Amino acid sequence: MKLLVKALCLRELRRQAATRRLAATGRLVAGQKLTGPREGCWASIHQAVGTRMHLPQSQLGFTTMVTGRIMRPDDANVAGNVHGGTILKMIEEAGAIISTRHCNSQNGERCVAALARVERTDFLSPMCIGEVAHVSAEITYASKHSVEVQVHVTSENILTGTKKLTNKATLWYVPLSLKNVDKVLEVPPVVYSRQEQEEEGRKRYEAQKLERMETKWRNGDIVQPVLNPEPNTVSYSQSSLIHLVGPSDCTLHGFVHGGVTMKLMDEVAGIVAARHCKTNIVTASVDAINFHDKIRKGCVITISGRMTFTSNKSMEIEVLVDADPVVDNSQKRYRAASAFFTYVSLSQEGKPLPVPQLVPETEDEKKRFEEGKGRYLQMKAKRQGQTEPQA
Repeated sequence: MKLLVKALCLRELRRQAATRRLAATGRLVAGQKLTGPREGCWASIHQAVGTRMHLPQSQLGFTTMVTGRIMRPDDANVAGNVHGGTILKMIEEAGAIISTRHCNSQNGERCVAALARVERTDFLSPMCIGEVAHVSAEITYASKHSVEVQVHVTSENILTGTKKLTNKATLWYVPLSLKNVDKVLEVPPVVYSRQEQEEEGRKRYEAQKLERMETKWRNGDIVQPVLNPEPNTVSYSQSSLIHLVGPSDCTLHGFVHGGVTMKLMDEVAGIVAARHCKTNIVTASVDAINFHDKIRKGCVITISGRMTFTSNKSMEIEVLVDADPVVDNSQKRYRAASAFFTYVSLSQEGKPLPVPQLVPETEDEKKRFEEGKGRYLQMKAKRQGQTEPQA
């Protein structure tokens, strides 16, 4: 009898622990029960979920989520740091899941959320092999035809239990009809806890919409190869990668996942940075990534990167993605995405190293250098303003 009671108590403790884990990840919603007759389990569910039990279903089940996985050797560079592109892909996957769920939360035409833009993303701390990446995503604003998702990435050392925030990102998605991929559907409304949240979200929406329009045709030129370039010049480190889009790269629509594109962009930017400074390099930040057009399955995409600016300890690399629909003669090659990546050079001990200064040669290169310098100084002033103590 004592053994039976002990077994039942152990079973109850395990059930309560599982309940708390489900509640913490948002996978347990109002009205959902775990199998089993114990009423004590349902009481622990109510305690773990707390006030979330009283939220509307559309707000509770579709506007927050958490995913996670352990970092493997093939996710990292030779120094053991996880590639920035791997983290960007995980961020986009979480954003795509939560935005697609939300856009299908009401009765109507079924759709899938497509990535339209990623705001500036800072890599706050490196992530290493063996650590667990926890990716939490939350819908923070919805316009008539787009959704804003804010994502936080935390790394966990499972040996010590230490956790640290590694990334924060903001992504914008648009819902595309499953019946007609060129048709953008309306987004179900989001319930805000405060009126200020909606007003702040609307300001962010208008700002990113304006920036997207400004950058859509700004990057119309193509990176051309140069024979026998001199070291530290733009031509010396510029690189390109050609990729045939296959089924594993695509959504159910037959279009490339935004995360796949971002991972390829980061790889090319990393090659450019490594060629320039010939040391270990890591992604420091990514300026806004704009997705100008969809990339279909079967397209050949060319991802090109070139150095635009160097400060004492950082490098800015412009990355352009061009799509060539080789199986469709009716469509010409087009610009699909563009972004600026910032890298830093590290020693074998992981300490920042000085960056060889870029030598712009042509007028276009000098112009891009000055534009990059302006972005660098603007971001530097913004960071200093955020760190200054409030009066």
